Amino acid sequence: MPLLAKYRLSSEFLKVAARACFTLSLHAVSNPERLMPDPHTPLPPNDTPDLLPRYLALTWAGLTVYGSLYPFSGWQYAGTGPFVFLAWAWPQYWTAFDLAANIVVYMPMGFFLALSLRRLPGRASGVLCAICASGVLSLGMESLQTWLPSRFASNLDFACNVLGALLGSLIAAWVGTRLRAWWKFWRSRLIAPLPHVDLGLTLLGLWILTLLSPETLLFGVGDLRHTFGREPPALDYAAQTYHVAETAVVTCNVLALGLFVAALLRGRWRAYFLVPAFFAFAAVVCSLSAALLSAPAQFLVWMTPGAREGLLYGMTLLAATLLLPPRLRPMLAAIALLAGVLLVNCIPMNPYTLATLARWREGHFLNFNGLTRWISIVWPFLALPYLFFARHKENLMAENALRPH
Repeated sequence: MPLLAKYRLSSEFLKVAARACFTLSLHAVSNPERLMPDPHTPLPPNDTPDLLPRYLALTWAGLTVYGSLYPFSGWQYAGTGPFVFLAWAWPQYWTAFDLAANIVVYMPMGFFLALSLRRLPGRASGVLCAICASGVLSLGMESLQTWLPSRFASNLDFACNVLGALLGSLIAAWVGTRLRAWWKFWRSRLIAPLPHVDLGLTLLGLWILTLLSPETLLFGVGDLRHTFGREPPALDYAAQTYHVAETAVVTCNVLALGLFVAALLRGRWRAYFLVPAFFAFAAVVCSLSAALLSAPAQFLVWMTPGAREGLLYGMTLLAATLLLPPRLRPMLAAIALLAGVLLVNCIPMNPYTLATLARWREGHFLNFNGLTRWISIVWPFLALPYLFFARHKENLMAENALRPH
């Protein structure tokens, strides 16, 4: 099939998928009563505890630590105490972007902690503990930054962090009850009652963050070539070679991610609707990231010919593999993910991408770039143990179901 015909076929496929997702979203918006729980509707049995807020709080705390102390090099004693910055005068030079960033970064921290601590006695205990815990975290990060020459400890940053945690905690206290009811309603209908399913949902949230890294090939997680300071042998760059390798990387990761999502869902047929919706959301995140980090006119720069073909082939394989028994899905997802990691470490470097990144690194997102790149590197090595663990648990559940009671 000629390349132009493949381009048109994949473009038409993506247009149909986007139109279907838009129609479903419009139908949901036009019928808002379907989105809210009906107290008279019986819920399917689901004895799995809801640990998602705790996992999200711990994950966000880890991301905050990494982003605050990046690049973790050049440690030296500055000749002052770690908390002396609290007594300094307000900084003379600051920008509205820095203030907003310091507030926004700690809002999810306060939000997740307040939801996690909602069972504490007292109406305001969870909110107060969330604010205090976030403040202690911010104080620790600012004090450690006194030993990093590339970072600057600031009492204004600390105040903004506490303000962000306060706002996030208050939002959790305001909408927490309705949000928990809404989540319980849809969780019981869509999410499989598997052990540690909340950990799998948290891993999916981390994967969404990998889409924000401009250095990462579309869905190309696990690139270790720059991690240890040595680059393994890679294929020599050629346009056709890069196109084929990029298509293979995207195909493997679409298959792996689709099976990963399907393993967390209740029932097979729900996956045929929710998995494409998940990838449609991922496409929106990629477009927004490209528009914000590059230029608004380049919001589809990630949709290369190799990416289009990889999406088409990956979704086709995914539709076929979803018909297989559920116990085989985690194993196939792990195999596809491993294949994607091996391929992304052998794909030739694109000179155009390197030149674009050289200009992009001159901006104000150096710490954010390091964080998203780190998540992209470690994500498959967090997902693989989870997939093997999920397969083991599903086998145990199937064996228990076959035993006579």
